[in-house]
Amino acid sequence: MPASGPTGVVRLATRTPDLSGDQMVAALTPPPQFANASFESYRADPEYPSQQAAKELLMTFAGVGAEPSRGGLFRRRAKQPDLKPGVYLDGGFGVGKTHLLAAIYHAMPARRKYFGSFIEYTALVGALGYQNVVRLFTGADLLCIDEFELDDPGDTMVMTRLLGELVATGTRLAATSNTPPNALGEGRFAAQDFLREIHAMAESFQTIRIDGTDYRHRDVDGHAVTLDASHYAQAIESASVDALVSDDTFADVIAHLARVHPSRYIRLIDGLALVGLREVSVLTDQSAALRFVALVDRIYDAQIPIRATGISLDRVFPEEMLAGGYRKKYLRAISRLVASTIA
Repeated sequence: MPASGPTGVVRLATRTPDLSGDQMVAALTPPPQFANASFESYRADPEYPSQQAAKELLMTFAGVGAEPSRGGLFRRRAKQPDLKPGVYLDGGFGVGKTHLLAAIYHAMPARRKYFGSFIEYTALVGALGYQNVVRLFTGADLLCIDEFELDDPGDTMVMTRLLGELVATGTRLAATSNTPPNALGEGRFAAQDFLREIHAMAESFQTIRIDGTDYRHRDVDGHAVTLDASHYAQAIESASVDALVSDDTFADVIAHLARVHPSRYIRLIDGLALVGLREVSVLTDQSAALRFVALVDRIYDAQIPIRATGISLDRVFPEEMLAGGYRKKYLRAISRLVASTIA
């Protein structure tokens, strides 16, 4: 069957995507893998009762709680618990936090609702300006924030201020923690950190702890797959017959990311079925590393596989970076890089 879309090989380093404010806002929807997420499709693990309890509470939050039990026409409905305007889902990796967040988005009968990662919202503020973003979201019924980050005080302060203004005008909020995979108990549950950092808004959020193990049972301690030059060339050539793929040196991509606003990274990979990175090397600049993390998030959300040569992609962040304040971001990126190279 002939390819139905563009085919061939392009370079990320020569793409200069443009994205208007309206387009950025239109992109604030659940990523492809959660496009059809629902409460019904969430499979709570009976070994961890907190999963079912969280599901039921969030159904009530979304306005789709279970029907009252039968017992006659005049049977009084059970009193629903008083809910705060915001919910914060706190738990380890792979327990379904993003699935439940997307289920809230899909289920809530709201006229204006948005779903994005913490990075997407802060990028929007950077691109449009704080006051413009406030005006843009004022009157929204629901804002879903995936992986609320606490490791950048400036970004946390901006988001706390923004959410405070929106809650005051009736917007409801749902957020998830960005606990790293396989954290071995190190800050595994982030609720206290979250409430401390957003102290001005802590009373607006109900924290919901979700226990469990990674449902994917992914070996997050494994390494990303690395190809030799010959197998890499074969992978690029084979994929480009039926789809559009990219082929760049790692250094060229890292340099190009500095020239593209992070809010436009989603357009940088638009239409691609595979991302190729040659001669991967260790990152030495923290700003470059954080931009690469943002790109990895977009690639992972779009479910685009990565093929690479050079050092293993899970080793691009040196020990001094992993020991610093952005540790959670880097650990999450490592897990996603491993997953993307075996996809």
